[in-house]
Amino acid sequence: MSVTTDAGAAKVRPRQRVLPSPVTPAEIVLVAVLVVLWIALAAATPAFLSSASIIPLLVEVAPVALIGIGMTFVIITGGIDVSVGGAIMVCSVVTAKLMRDQALPAWACLAVALATGAALGLVNGALIAYGRVHAIIITFGTWNVFLFIGLQIFNSQPVSGMPNTLAWFGRGVDGRTLSVPHSFAIMVVLAVVAWWYLRHTAGGRHFFAVGGDPVAARLAGIRVQRRILIAYVTTGLLVGLASIFTLAKGTSQLDQSVGSGQELAVIAAVVIGGTSIMGGRGSVLGTVLGALLVQTVKSGVTQLGWPSQLSDLFVGIFIVVAVGTDLLRRRARRNP
Repeated sequence: MSVTTDAGAAKVRPRQRVLPSPVTPAEIVLVAVLVVLWIALAAATPAFLSSASIIPLLVEVAPVALIGIGMTFVIITGGIDVSVGGAIMVCSVVTAKLMRDQALPAWACLAVALATGAALGLVNGALIAYGRVHAIIITFGTWNVFLFIGLQIFNSQPVSGMPNTLAWFGRGVDGRTLSVPHSFAIMVVLAVVAWWYLRHTAGGRHFFAVGGDPVAARLAGIRVQRRILIAYVTTGLLVGLASIFTLAKGTSQLDQSVGSGQELAVIAAVVIGGTSIMGGRGSVLGTVLGALLVQTVKSGVTQLGWPSQLSDLFVGIFIVVAVGTDLLRRRARRNP
């Protein structure tokens, strides 16, 4: 008995990869919180929505969100980087001294900052990826080393008399186009690129696989150590760019407090944005929204004339809620 096939039979369609929703429920919640917060602040202090308030807010958001993009990669892989505050100090003081003493043009300052940040990120990445020591131990150690190096370069004196070389990245008229700060616009472009890379490329999905289960990822042929190294070098590059934004804020003097506490603001933005501190899940869009929320809280507390400690309290509450929600979600998945 012979079996014939119908030439006109329907062709089997190739199976297409199903992508998750481009906007997660956590990001929708963040947008709603931001909208409510902005409306409340506008009602309490009408000056909040003025350009004199919004432009500085966006300028302050830019470096935190920028480093947060790299930190998102790091935390997705199951790591963390608490050394970024010290790295900002090193990148800033090296670039500031060369800019002042050697009269470097803007492009050369940018190259110096990026190279310095990449070198520091490479140190972290190599020690973590190939030394196989937990990231928080390594980066806490390098944070102290970076602080020491930065303070030695400062030589107990602020860097004063800096030229206005980086005005294009600053908060002044030269640093804006159509009232949008260039630093914020650059951050948004890089965030879009990072979002697309993580969502639409095999290389991007490898970061999630490494954070979800590094052993399984290695068995699947993913070069786990290379991905970890790339995450920390990327963070270092973005720290270098963020230091340019810091130097461009309009002051002609740089002191030893530069970068202080920045690592906490960055990690807060990433965690509040929905990236799981356990690794394997995260969103660059959420990180940008988290950075905007953190800075909005700080700006609002200042404009309302409240004690500055309240901003830390509110940000801390947001972190606890975000981490708690993540833990509950993980428990629900394990026990359906």
